[in-house]
Amino acid sequence: KVAIKGIERELICPACKELFTHPLILPCQHNVCHKCVKEILFAFEDSFADGGSESSNQSSPRIRISASSMDRIDRINRSGRKRNSLTPRSTLFPCPGCQRDIDLGERGINGLFRNFTLETIVERYRQAARAAIAIMCDFCKPPPQESTKSCMDCSASYCNECFKVHHPWGTVKAQHEYVGPTTNFRPKILMCPEHEMERVNMYCEICRRPVCHLCKLGGGHANHRVTTMSTAYKTLKEKLSKDIEYLISKESQVKAHITQLDLLLKETECNSERAKQEASQSFEKLYHVLEEKKSAALRAIETSKNIRLEKLQTQVEEYQGLLENNGLVGYAQEVLKETDPSCFVQTAKQLHVRIQKATESLKSFRPAAETTFEDFVVDTAKQEDILGDLSFHSNGLEIPEINEEQSRMYNKALISWECPGKTDSADIYVLEYHKLNREEESVIWQKTEVCGKSKVLSDLDDDSSYAFRVRGYKGSICSPWSREVVLHTPPAPVFSFLFDDKCGYNSEHLQLNPRRTSVESRAGFPLLLGSERLQVGCYTTLDYIIGDTGIAKGKHFWAFRVEAYSYLVKVGVVPSNKIQKLFHNTHDVTSPRYEQDSGHDSGSEDAFFDSSQPCTLVTLGMKKFFIPATPAAPKDPASRILPLPSSLGICLDCDRGRVGFYDAGRMKCLYECEVDCSGIMYPAFALMGGAAVHLEEAVTAKYSEYHDDI
Repeated sequence: KVAIKGIERELICPACKELFTHPLILPCQHNVCHKCVKEILFAFEDSFADGGSESSNQSSPRIRISASSMDRIDRINRSGRKRNSLTPRSTLFPCPGCQRDIDLGERGINGLFRNFTLETIVERYRQAARAAIAIMCDFCKPPPQESTKSCMDCSASYCNECFKVHHPWGTVKAQHEYVGPTTNFRPKILMCPEHEMERVNMYCEICRRPVCHLCKLGGGHANHRVTTMSTAYKTLKEKLSKDIEYLISKESQVKAHITQLDLLLKETECNSERAKQEASQSFEKLYHVLEEKKSAALRAIETSKNIRLEKLQTQVEEYQGLLENNGLVGYAQEVLKETDPSCFVQTAKQLHVRIQKATESLKSFRPAAETTFEDFVVDTAKQEDILGDLSFHSNGLEIPEINEEQSRMYNKALISWECPGKTDSADIYVLEYHKLNREEESVIWQKTEVCGKSKVLSDLDDDSSYAFRVRGYKGSICSPWSREVVLHTPPAPVFSFLFDDKCGYNSEHLQLNPRRTSVESRAGFPLLLGSERLQVGCYTTLDYIIGDTGIAKGKHFWAFRVEAYSYLVKVGVVPSNKIQKLFHNTHDVTSPRYEQDSGHDSGSEDAFFDSSQPCTLVTLGMKKFFIPATPAAPKDPASRILPLPSSLGICLDCDRGRVGFYDAGRMKCLYECEVDCSGIMYPAFALMGGAAVHLEEAVTAKYSEYHDDI
């Protein structure tokens, strides 16, 4: 017989770390307190509503949510539904036992079974732990008496007198089942949580849970393999009994493993102490080297100081000698008193030379030594960086690599990385970045810690280049730094707008998505019917669409993607005073010179055609970017054709009157020209044939998680 006190570990809830209270069985077969399940789901919903802030991670002091579970907040409540005051609405639950997201189904918590067997065992454990604590009667007037029995039908405890009063002979209540005093009341019949009026009488072998006959007939278990409850009871009990007998028969082997684990515990303690000593010795060596360098530097400074003081003191004495009746001047004054010419000449010659030198030094005064010690400044910037990176390096952690294709620089910077082995062996990552500046001699890296494999940064300057690197940490062990990647920010603040579905929008030829971020031209029957009337030439019109927001001043940037299959797309800007002309300009694709009966190829029509355009546009299509034919452009047409970038950007500078077209992936300017910004400027797009344009989505805090789910 197993001692009840020896199984306490199996009776602890993995969420609250206390004895189970009304445990629920999750689909993953782990047990969690009913209250803990609600608190965890409420905590996730609150964290999602607060944007996943760290302050809301521990909304309940009773539960302890792991960091890995907190990283999945956004995925749990992606729909953004609000919870009511009683029951959480989330259908995904982060199991604290297996650390996986478990789907609770449409009914959520209401679809989970209560583990009455585990509840009974917990109650027996509680009674064994508090044998001296009595259970009081629920119906006595104060003070209550000690209960003598509990009614399983009434779910209450009674003393002898109260039991007789509430269960009189000759009534239905007299037939109630009663047991000894207990606080664990379980129903006689286990009812189906899906169909509350039906008792469970079958066992689903696929879902591994009891079900009723309605679940099998038309519920979620209609096509599942089920068996009778008696058969499942007999089969599972036989398996469990055999497994228990096997474990008991291997008791000696288990004890041997326990002995081995005890030795490993002691060995771990010894090895950790040895590692501490080795680490201390390594740091002591560094301290010793630093102390030697410090002493040598201080000695050098002291020696230089003494030499300089000696030189300056000598210079002070020399200048003091130039004072009247003092030093050299006093001596010269005494020599002048000599009346014997021969004696005077003998002494005055050398004295005159000294007086001349003193006079020259007085005219060009210069200290004998420098007072500054700039040559003795110790530059420790590199050493500080090295010491800052000082940690336990391990070959077991893979070096992360920054994914330049998934990383984006737009209104914010999204930096993504991955491990070559596709395994997340690190607990946390450290992302460092700095702005590339030729004027700065020393590099100052900015650091941020990240739990996942992407980070959104919002404090970067426009029109700048930044270097990024990342490393992984697992405890105190870290991987080497990844290869540095340089990315460029947009040349101006990002301008947000949507496609305008009212001003000039041709719904017969163009199709907008519901969010108005994508437009597609439909080259269908209207285009064929329009071209049927044409016998020669081609006067098919472009279908224009503009942005719903204009720009009056300043410098702005926006980006978009053109589908590779697009035949013809024009992009640029249009002033507000020329929008009407834009949508009524019918002959804007080809000039008459290309008609079969035009009769000439002078090119004069092109000059008129270019000057008559109401807006500034460049042409894209067939995976190419066409630089407009201007006097400054190359004369060779082939040199004006560039590969179409995956993402294009437009930078409008209203103050300077210029517009630039960029490769938005590399933030490289492909073409720039002057533009008349006298009115309000609108983004303009034109499509013909099969074509599609998608506006770039702004980078938000949840952008990376959203695309990971996709």
